[in-house]
Amino acid sequence: MSDRLTLKDHFRESRLVNDRLIFSAILAGILFAIILARLAILQVVDHEHFKTLSHNNRVGIEPLPPQRGLIYDRNGVVLAENIPTFSLELTPEKVDSLDETLTSLVKLFNLSSEEVAEITKKIRQQRGFRQVVIRKNLTEKEVALFSVNQHSLTGVDVVARLIRHYPHGALFAHTIGYVGRLNERDQKSVDGREYKGTLQIGKTGVEKEYEKLLHGQVGYRQVETNVQGRVVRELTREPSHSGQELYLHLDINLQRVASEVLADYNGAIVALEVKTGGILAMVSKPDFNPNSFVSGISSKEYDLLRDSVDRPLFDRSIRGHYPPASTLKPFIALAGLERGVTRSESKTFCPGWYKLPGHEHRYRCWKTHGHGIVGLKQSLAQSCDVYFYDLANSLGIDQMHGFLDIFGFGRRTGVDVPSESRGLSPSREWKREAKNQVWYPGETLISGIGQGFNQTTPVQLAQATAMLAMRGVYMKPRVVKASRNHNADELTLVPIETGESLPVVNKKHWESVIDSMVEVTKGPRGTARALGKKLPFDVAGKTGTAQVFGIKQNQKYDVEMLEKKLQDHALFIGFAPADNPEFVVVVVAENGGSGSKVAAPMARKMIEQYFGLVASAL
Repeated sequence: MSDRLTLKDHFRESRLVNDRLIFSAILAGILFAIILARLAILQVVDHEHFKTLSHNNRVGIEPLPPQRGLIYDRNGVVLAENIPTFSLELTPEKVDSLDETLTSLVKLFNLSSEEVAEITKKIRQQRGFRQVVIRKNLTEKEVALFSVNQHSLTGVDVVARLIRHYPHGALFAHTIGYVGRLNERDQKSVDGREYKGTLQIGKTGVEKEYEKLLHGQVGYRQVETNVQGRVVRELTREPSHSGQELYLHLDINLQRVASEVLADYNGAIVALEVKTGGILAMVSKPDFNPNSFVSGISSKEYDLLRDSVDRPLFDRSIRGHYPPASTLKPFIALAGLERGVTRSESKTFCPGWYKLPGHEHRYRCWKTHGHGIVGLKQSLAQSCDVYFYDLANSLGIDQMHGFLDIFGFGRRTGVDVPSESRGLSPSREWKREAKNQVWYPGETLISGIGQGFNQTTPVQLAQATAMLAMRGVYMKPRVVKASRNHNADELTLVPIETGESLPVVNKKHWESVIDSMVEVTKGPRGTARALGKKLPFDVAGKTGTAQVFGIKQNQKYDVEMLEKKLQDHALFIGFAPADNPEFVVVVVAENGGSGSKVAAPMARKMIEQYFGLVASAL
């Protein structure tokens, strides 16, 4: 049987090949078209986008934080400065053996296990060319120790930086305040662009109030980096601008005297320049060292400050609430004269107590056997409570509150330090809203001698005294006197803020009250007569002794039987010279007992210092 030969169909095979070639050509054309389209998009449509990405991959912007402005007192003494500090820093990629290096650092600098753990954590979290801080604020001995061993510590360096420093420590702690680490809460309240690279911000006092001026303007440098992000070279630089320098009204000599005379008493002293409103001294005790907060205070140290019963972090000068006690009497006397319920020559009999008509309760005078017949001058000089009980009853709480309001009692002064309190000047309406209670006549009497619900701050009392000294002219109290751009020659003065004169109709009433206040420090029976001795001018003043707790009708106040914290506060307000005022001083010594024996002598020291009657404290 012969094999059947199968003939090939060359035409069919040729057609199949051609179809495949055509399909391949079409597919290649489509793919090529896609590639061309993509190239067109990359090169034309998205050109700018990818050009920017490429540029950013090669060029970076680094912030140059500004130097914080300095703060000076009125004499040019530095109160807040920037000093170099040295920190020990490690660059991981430069270290030959990380374990050996850390072991050497532990031996040399006595690093704790917690410190080593924190350092190791930071090394793992950031790139190898980024420096890791091993220890801050190196001492000279530690810097020298590193220098001797530097040859065996490859990749470890001592780096110098500027940090805030307060050369006078606690002396200006509350008023100047302090800076601290910039936290998340701070970042929400500032312009993030201006704080790039900034680690600290003002937390309290002048440092916080004038943060915008003190901080300065951030600069930038444009740098070229490699693929790892390491800087290769600097391309351009826009330098930062230092913060403005501040010059304060505060006088370091007066501030130091105020701190020294308060000594171990908790309390506050505020001194004002009458004709400008400039605050010359503002001390709150107890105080603290603000330098502890600059680089970060330890939890243990902060807890001690926060939990102390004496509250050293609390600024008593602007936030402390105290009964003004008898220091309120000059203002009540002026109210009585102005409202026509008394005259300077009117007399009142003081048997040592006062009773409201139709009531049997006796409101006692501080002098058990009474002052006898007294007028305005004698009642202020001897601080007769009965005279002012009677005057307050005649005025009524509404008239008293309205008159005290024009002196700023119960309102913030607007002093340029943050967190000021408003105090409390009670009224019938206030009690109804705050306590849902009616006002009682006896409360009017107590308010008339500065007790009861009355609460004032030392700075508020100082402003009111200054208005009294200026016969009704208002000057807003200020801490900052002027500012100056870094390296500039001229100062920019902070404008003096004045207001309308107080609505006192009869100008003689000012002199009647002020003459009576001079009798306090000059009269033979004045409660502060020791203050006025051998001074070349008259001082107008008023002592005050504020009760910390109430005494029952038949109970006797016995200081020897009371705990220190329950003893009366000692107060004094005054200005000098009485006929041409320049200087106001307010003293509050907590649990000091007697305004005449404790607070007035403190005020005398302040007056002597201001008028140059003693050798300079510097």
